[in-house]
Amino acid sequence: MTLYAVDDVADAVAATRAFLLPFDRSRWLRLALVVFFVGGGAGLQLSGGAPDAGNSPALPSLGGTELALVGAAVALVVVLVLAFLFVRSTMEFVFVASLRRESVAVRRDWRANWRRGARLLGFRLALGAVALAAAAAVVGLAAAPALVGVPVGSAVVLLVAVPALVVLAVGAGLAGGFTTAFVVPVMLLDDCGPLAAWRRLWPTLTAGWRQYAAYAVGAFVLRFAAGLLATVATTLAAVGLAVPLGLVALAGVALLGVVEALGWVVVGTAVVLFVLSLVVVSLLVAVPVKTFRRYYDLLVLGDTDRSLDVVATRRRALREE
Repeated sequence: MTLYAVDDVADAVAATRAFLLPFDRSRWLRLALVVFFVGGGAGLQLSGGAPDAGNSPALPSLGGTELALVGAAVALVVVLVLAFLFVRSTMEFVFVASLRRESVAVRRDWRANWRRGARLLGFRLALGAVALAAAAAVVGLAAAPALVGVPVGSAVVLLVAVPALVVLAVGAGLAGGFTTAFVVPVMLLDDCGPLAAWRRLWPTLTAGWRQYAAYAVGAFVLRFAAGLLATVATTLAAVGLAVPLGLVALAGVALLGVVEALGWVVVGTAVVLFVLSLVVVSLLVAVPVKTFRRYYDLLVLGDTDRSLDVVATRRRALREE
């Protein structure tokens, strides 16, 4: 049996090369904007030691004005997060539409797909809520005997809860990943919502479950390898940027003893230029990585179900070479 997850790797590389080369600055910059949103980011890990209860300062009492300001700040943060997630969801369709058409028109594709983006965001939020509720239910059921006074060791609770949480995390991850990789293009093709797209995709998944199992493993390996290469490339670029801008910063430090204000301006300018340049470089490095990964997803989908082939023209060109 042919495993498309293996065969489509070379085709995804060839499709990426054909789409991105020869180098077109305008196309790369527009794709960098799209990748900024669809590429995701590293998670934040917040940790800190608990203060000593005996020495903890008393919390100030909050009046109506303070509570209103806190509520307004929280509401603003929620709105900003939802706005970013909405843009990210819409950009998923902009990205797929760009690969399908082999041209990048961000504003046109945004106007055509923002409603789909809103529906995708709603589905993702619902999926996250279901996953969190299921995780809470697992923890609650595992800890229930202890809560009602039945002596149960913590090891037993962990033995029950941890495997269930791992299975839940893997299932939620696959559902989210398959939604991005396969449901988004189906929504674009059939002009439907995420639930209808899942119903449309489900027979393909069940009929070709071996293909998609191989895809899940292959996609994990490819994402790890591509991420490693991108990290290496970005690190080398950071070193290259640090040398000249570091010299500028050192010149600013030397000026601190002569004209302090000018010295701080020079140092601050060097730091800002370094950060901005590194962001731009990391996005440009991510462009071929994300393009390859998305072409790989679309090629696997089209090979398992030709009626869902989003990149049929590019596929024919690749297979006729």
